[in-house]
Amino acid sequence: MRRRRWQMWLVLTGFLFLSRLVAIPPVRAESVMLPMRDGVKLATEYFVPVEVQPPFPVIVTRTYYGRATKYTDAAVERFASRGYAYVMQDVRGRGGSEGKDMAFGDDGWGERQDGVDTIAWVAKQPWCNGKIGTSGGSALGLVQVLMAPATNQLAGQAILVACSNLYEQIAYQGGVPRKALCEDWLKAQKSEYVLEVWHAHPTYDAFWERQNVEPVASRITAPAVHIGGWWDIFDQGTINNFVTRQHNGGPGAKGNQKLIMGAWLHGPKVDPGDLVLKPNFEFGIGKYEDRFLDHYVKGDANGIDTEPAVQYYTLGDVFAPDAPGNEWRTAQDWPPFPTVETAYCLRADKSLATKPATTDDRLDFTYDPANPCPTHGGAELTLPAGPFDQRELATRPDVLVFQSEPLEAPVEITGHLKALLFVSTDAPDTDFTAKFVDIYPDGRQFLMLDGIRRLKFWKGYAKAEPVTPGTIIPLEIDLWSISLIVNAGHRIGLHVSSSNYRRFEKNPNTGEDLPGAELRVAHNSIHFGKDHQSALLLPVRPVKP
Repeated sequence: MRRRRWQMWLVLTGFLFLSRLVAIPPVRAESVMLPMRDGVKLATEYFVPVEVQPPFPVIVTRTYYGRATKYTDAAVERFASRGYAYVMQDVRGRGGSEGKDMAFGDDGWGERQDGVDTIAWVAKQPWCNGKIGTSGGSALGLVQVLMAPATNQLAGQAILVACSNLYEQIAYQGGVPRKALCEDWLKAQKSEYVLEVWHAHPTYDAFWERQNVEPVASRITAPAVHIGGWWDIFDQGTINNFVTRQHNGGPGAKGNQKLIMGAWLHGPKVDPGDLVLKPNFEFGIGKYEDRFLDHYVKGDANGIDTEPAVQYYTLGDVFAPDAPGNEWRTAQDWPPFPTVETAYCLRADKSLATKPATTDDRLDFTYDPANPCPTHGGAELTLPAGPFDQRELATRPDVLVFQSEPLEAPVEITGHLKALLFVSTDAPDTDFTAKFVDIYPDGRQFLMLDGIRRLKFWKGYAKAEPVTPGTIIPLEIDLWSISLIVNAGHRIGLHVSSSNYRRFEKNPNTGEDLPGAELRVAHNSIHFGKDHQSALLLPVRPVKP
């Protein structure tokens, strides 16, 4: 049931409530095996209104989950009732389509460009007026992202929960394989063989460059709305898609992007993790998408182009009735306002303070890959996801827990978070993890964001740079983005370890990319002091005088 609901949400591309559905307007439905540039044919359905004279604006959805479902009818109703023709296609190797599924490898601007070829075909049909939009979420959003730099025939896109860089946001976050996400999703698609291809490219090389749209944003000409959540598997990717296109996009794209970030997982849930959100966490995503596409694809003068570019939900203490936050806000850009990068410095007494440590010290812990720290929440798809209480994990000897004094006033954190750790190990390689937690007055430690970094990629992901055992090096861990007001009386917390399994693959500490027969115990250290200011770096909104 859970999986069926999730697939429905992806196919309907938004929070499309079934209560909206009425009888499908009369349409002519046709099927075609559409040939791509290499001759492989993709199963494609198109639906053309019959009571109105063509041509029509067209919405295209390319899906991994099968076009022949009852939810296709819902999408047809959604668009045909507003004067669109609608096209749904099974991507290569999926559903009724020919070829081999390579998990997005043929959807961008490489040797095969299935999305581009499909859009070009649609544009030539007599029932198309030349205005083409795309819609879809997750995998259905990612195929939109990848086609955008390779075609100028798109009038608008509605992109839900999709990443911008497959290497850093799907396959190798922090240089570490995203084990549960990749293995479980590919297994569900019966495409486990793709893992062998991804594992053959552990560094950011030419293979991954063809699946990173951020550097090629200037080629994109399509307006788009980007929709994501703070605990979504593609949190940072959604923001990066918006920012790069909004500021660096080509004609038509630059300045015509919208961003919506909510307190969501990979879809809406009122009780993510161990929190219960305020009722106002909801947002009319389906209606907003419709208005966006109606303006840019159909040409309706509905005013959406003059509305704020960014709408985002700022979290707060969800239990205190008068706590600041827990509200929707608007802005013209992301980040929405200037912030001050505030360093909460780690201390040997396991405190966090805005004043740096003045004496050299360190804390040690032992990481045994035979007994990795288990995952409990975070930005996951197939594992329980969201802001779970971390107190049980905090008792493990391989987890260092740092916390501030209770806050005298609320601290507003909005933007991109990072942890800068000065680390050393006695192993050929290891990982370091960081979790940003909001510690409530009763002691509960809610995970807000987390990240990981492989030591041998401390200088970047293009090349492994092994660290001599015992050498102290600075290691930056990307925690991605959020908007949160940590209330007065709360503490700001940071958990540091070397594993978060199965969210991330465990490091064997041998220098190998994947665990094998040999698993080595690593003795790892976090350093503090004048020259080694390990810190949690928070984008804090300045307090008004």
